[in-house]
Amino acid sequence: MKTYLINHLRIPGDIPNDAGLTYLEQVEATVAPFGGKWLAQGPADVVEGAWPGSVVLMEFPSRDAATSWYNSPAYQAILPLRLKNAISDLILIDQIPEDFTIKGFASEVRRATRGS
Repeated sequence: MKTYLINHLRIPGDIPNDAGLTYLEQVEATVAPFGGKWLAQGPADVVEGAWPGSVVLMEFPSRDAATSWYNSPAYQAILPLRLKNAISDLILIDQIPEDFTIKGFASEVRRATRGS
């Protein structure tokens, strides 16, 4: 099951500084061995609520691959470049099964809560 990484990214001044650019120049090489790839990156059109900054959406072949990349020595070596030069909310979320429907999810919640 694929896992997606979502990064709500805020860069002071909206332009990466030298350290931020160094991070960007090196991060791809840390992701490649774990099968990660960028799916989307940039400012988002906010249709409800607030979302200051940008979004990064990445895909990994599995949760294990995503966490292995994040914890890898190669990524941990450059992570301080991002942490010291940007504000990020980073999450991992697994792909839903192909037969998933939101109506089915609602039915499951109704069934589970009827006994409460």
